[in-house]
Amino acid sequence: MVALKSLAGSSRPTNLVPLEVERDVQQFLYEEADLLDTFQFRDWLKLFSQDVRYWAPVRENRFYRDRSKEVSERGGSAYFDDTFIGLKQRVERLYTHMAWAEDPPSRTRHLISNIRVRATDSPDEFDVESSFYLHRTRTERDHDWIVGKRYDHLRHGDGPYGFEIASRTILFDTATLLVKNLSSFY
Repeated sequence: MVALKSLAGSSRPTNLVPLEVERDVQQFLYEEADLLDTFQFRDWLKLFSQDVRYWAPVRENRFYRDRSKEVSERGGSAYFDDTFIGLKQRVERLYTHMAWAEDPPSRTRHLISNIRVRATDSPDEFDVESSFYLHRTRTERDHDWIVGKRYDHLRHGDGPYGFEIASRTILFDTATLLVKNLSSFY
């Protein structure tokens, strides 16, 4: 997995894609952020493949010599480890109006940057790295700033924006998240 290899210090992939593919992927990610920020969670869910894995492993503070062990391995501790069914349940719960952590709902702003798109062995699939900044406000006094990196595997798809997310790994920059809940999507 790219995320774990990057943390271990291995070299970055160099298989670049044409500029128009990079632009299309960037626009896809910006559209995704807008869907989340405008409470269009069912439309956001349509961006994912049925076999998606949406994973945010726990990260620990380690000495430099142990940095390769900073991120939990698959099957280890995770903030969430969702399949499409799990994501759908989380989305549908928001529409029940009984998700107390989101009543009143959070206002979010997803900022996506440092997008790198790399070709894979399949001409219709891409590995994408991006950085994110999520600002979330809820009620009068709750403000959260959540920063991290995402590693996506995208496929060309029949969805509304031409791609589908086949997997997403989210690495938060902090080892301890100081937020009241993890009800937002990243």
